[in-house]
Amino acid sequence: MSDDTPLFFHPPLAPRKGRGAVSNLAHRFSEDAREWFDDGWVAPDTPDSIAARADWESAEAVFDAESEASAEDDASPSLATEIRLEDCKSALCSNDSPDLPFERSLNPYRGCEHGCIYCFARPTHSYLGLSPGLDFETRIIAKPNIAAVLRRELAAPGYSPSPLVIGAATDCYQPAERDLRLTRALIEVLSESRHPFSIITKSSAVERDLDLIAPLAARGLAAVYVTITTLDAALARQLEPRAATPARRLRTLRTLAAAGVPTGVSVAPQIPFINNDMEQVLQAARDAGAERAFYTVLRLPWEVAPLFQEWLAAHFPDRAARVMARVRDMRGGRDYQAQFGRRMQGEGVWADLLAQRFAAACTRLGLNGERRGVLDCSQFRPPALNGQQSLF
Repeated sequence: MSDDTPLFFHPPLAPRKGRGAVSNLAHRFSEDAREWFDDGWVAPDTPDSIAARADWESAEAVFDAESEASAEDDASPSLATEIRLEDCKSALCSNDSPDLPFERSLNPYRGCEHGCIYCFARPTHSYLGLSPGLDFETRIIAKPNIAAVLRRELAAPGYSPSPLVIGAATDCYQPAERDLRLTRALIEVLSESRHPFSIITKSSAVERDLDLIAPLAARGLAAVYVTITTLDAALARQLEPRAATPARRLRTLRTLAAAGVPTGVSVAPQIPFINNDMEQVLQAARDAGAERAFYTVLRLPWEVAPLFQEWLAAHFPDRAARVMARVRDMRGGRDYQAQFGRRMQGEGVWADLLAQRFAAACTRLGLNGERRGVLDCSQFRPPALNGQQSLF
């Protein structure tokens, strides 16, 4: 995506009920690209312009439908969620970013039905030949063998443990987890091997696995972070349409804390002129039992930039230009900069002010003080390859 990309590619699209993205934007590897063009013959907001816009959107829908691999698809693209099962070759994902406090992560799914419009992981669907837009939240890839692969990797000679994060690039407790139980299977392997891990989620479904998580937390092997972007339920429904409500997430924090699990809150991402209640979120999370907190500013890598701008046009047309202007102020005049040290918190006056607000609130609330949730790697023992505890 170039810096000269226009704010919007075509007239604002309508919001999709229960979905974050408002289109199935072509991914960056697509051979074909379509762009709406106003030839000047139709005045805006007239019956003719509305009809022309409808014709364009209909053409997009038909094109998307015809591009599906299955010949049995309907004439228009379905917004029903499809779960695809694909075995993985590796369970552990490594990173060498100095911006992240962990070296390895586990992601039992690709794509996420929560549909958060700002999700930095959306562009990963491009590698599958799918759109980072609606495809990302309706075409979910589940890895049914991930627990078995993790067991093999942890049992490998020379494996050295370091704290894992479950759900770094996809919510490990999205709706598919109710039936597939892949996250629970991973926790069972980690429990057997006494391997430290933390979970980050927007879902209350993590409470289901407290029978496994709480005993591990008591041994210094588990912690849970809950993301709360805003306390405004209406705004959360627009930003994160299929995630738990903010009030439900706070209740999850209370439940986890009451069970003795070290908990934290992620107030991410911070979006200029959209969610401006950071201090209130931190206060509510602390009152619910959170002990630690972190934040990031909005990140718009690759296709996330045009997708987010489409969302702005659909939901906040009155402030869309202002939001993007401030985002670019934090990114050296661009939609996004990926440099280590800057990509998570941004740069400039607004980014500095946000950092000061966060630090002041955490100090006042006693967050990020003494670290009770430090995870212990010394208890690790390789799991049995046959899935059963050894007798010797």
